[in-house]
Amino acid sequence: MHGDGRRIAPGGVVAPEERLSWPRTIGIGMQHVIAMFGATLLVPLLTGFPVNTTLLFSGLGTMGFLLLTRNRLPSYLGSSFAFIAPLTAAEAQGIGVQLGVVISAGLVLAAVGFAVRLAGRRILDAVMPPAVTGAIVALIGFNLAPAATSNFAAQPLVAFVTLAGIVVATVAGRGMVARLGVLLGVVAGWAFAAATGNLDPEATTALAAADWFGLPAFHHPEFRLSSVLVGLPVIVVLIAENVGHVKAVSAMTGRDLDDLAGDALIADGLATTLAGGFGGSGTTTYAENIGVMAATRVYSTAAYWVAAATAVTLAFIPKFGALILTIPTGVLGGAATVLYGLIGMLGVRIWLDNRVDFNNPVNLLAAATALIAGIGNLTLDVGGLTLEGIAWGSVGIIVGYPVLARLYGRIGEGRLAG
Repeated sequence: MHGDGRRIAPGGVVAPEERLSWPRTIGIGMQHVIAMFGATLLVPLLTGFPVNTTLLFSGLGTMGFLLLTRNRLPSYLGSSFAFIAPLTAAEAQGIGVQLGVVISAGLVLAAVGFAVRLAGRRILDAVMPPAVTGAIVALIGFNLAPAATSNFAAQPLVAFVTLAGIVVATVAGRGMVARLGVLLGVVAGWAFAAATGNLDPEATTALAAADWFGLPAFHHPEFRLSSVLVGLPVIVVLIAENVGHVKAVSAMTGRDLDDLAGDALIADGLATTLAGGFGGSGTTTYAENIGVMAATRVYSTAAYWVAAATAVTLAFIPKFGALILTIPTGVLGGAATVLYGLIGMLGVRIWLDNRVDFNNPVNLLAAATALIAGIGNLTLDVGGLTLEGIAWGSVGIIVGYPVLARLYGRIGEGRLAG
């Protein structure tokens, strides 16, 4: 229990191993559910996967993640957008082939996690120094900016009410009002949209028709080498997101969590494999929930257990899924504007906390190039697979940084010799 479970001192945080009182912890957990729900359900909607099945395995995957990381790394595993392109490409071959893609990627990701675990943190220190880590975390957040602004522009008034609700509750609120600012803002925007006739009629009709209880639909995988090869490059994004998540939580909590990077990759790989074995989409650590933690300063893994248990329960309630899908685009845009921006600024905080020297041209040029690739969402086709800004920015700085550092070092040695 953190203190008396009710109050948090100014400037204080609730650590991963701590929790508030159960009513407050449940409230924070519900906020995490709201943060992840839209994106988690969007991937199966775009790729033809069963929504409730994906929701079920996101909850089960999160539970497994928390167990494997020993409740030290607060995170929610939701549907990964990195799978959209390869799953869409394989959609015509049936969901079985799509699941084969998911399982293959999950197994390779878990194998990478075991390699990182055996090599220890030195491999992370060598491959991802603070200059690199900060850039990856920043570009993950800022890369999502167009999604936030396009949703904002679709219903600007609704989005503004949501954004204002989050900002006012978080900044001017006290106690749990501030901690639940994102949830309160979403509810306010949702209510405003309902009052002004901005709810989608099709979504409300689907809500009325949805059953209260129902079993998720399960499917079996089928493996085709051509589809598997197209899907494997998504692990680049998954590695960047998982390691970036570890670094971001380290920065927020003031703790060195690098020793958990291997466990995080293993956990996400196994969760993705499990989901693919029964009909769910591949998973990844969710940036949206990092934004919630940054806003609330509550890093309790107990809240994530609540969120995971809620997701599993709701997977058997189709009507609730239909209810969440009535959340207007403008509400999602208003909330995402805050949450994605907070993620981007966490990358900047990593630079500041580690005193990254941007007078050094290696740090400056590597970070600048990666950020533009991420923010501009540089999208290129490689072998029939479309890779977007997060992948190019992350891979570019991970590969390019040591090359630039070595060149700069050699030039420096040459100047000294001269």
